[in-house]
Amino acid sequence: MLCKDTMRDTIISAAMERLLHYGYAKTTMAEIACDCNMSPGNLYRYFSGKIDIALAIAERHGEELFVHLREIVRDKTLSSSQKIRAFFSAYMHDTYDKLENDPRIYELAQIISKERPDFANGQIAKKRALLVEVLSAGNAAGDFNIPDVVFTAEMMQSALLKFSYPQLWTRLTIDKLERELDGVLDIIVAGITNTKKSPDAA
Repeated sequence: MLCKDTMRDTIISAAMERLLHYGYAKTTMAEIACDCNMSPGNLYRYFSGKIDIALAIAERHGEELFVHLREIVRDKTLSSSQKIRAFFSAYMHDTYDKLENDPRIYELAQIISKERPDFANGQIAKKRALLVEVLSAGNAAGDFNIPDVVFTAEMMQSALLKFSYPQLWTRLTIDKLERELDGVLDIIVAGITNTKKSPDAA
């Protein structure tokens, strides 16, 4: 007999395949149950509704992205400013590629945003914690001069929100989005970089 976590993973994988093929509105709990060779009643033991399965799919993807972003933040070969650029670039490309290549994901993102707004806020908070880590390390290394790293991380996310979910805001191509992101990051990095003059400076 499969353990509960293994069965949940099986359900999530089956539901994701069906949802991305037929869409959220045209998928029923009974169909997902059938795909998993179980009764609808048994399916409800693991998930109370379709939105909860959709949320679990989003959580799985969110964790995969978080792991990738954390690897960037802790990459010792990158400078503090390079980490910030790589962080937001990876975030933008991940979201852009998924939304661009499958409109069903776009639909799913909109539904989750409407039905479970706290989920998006939680994901933003997790990523903010990584940004705080970068900014704090940059301060310690003398790269940055940031009095309040938590506030600064929050404002950076706000300023760059367009690039976190690009297709929700614009229909620009990825190369144009990259140009805009680079330009905004130039301004942000310049603003937080330690520019204290040396004692010998005029």
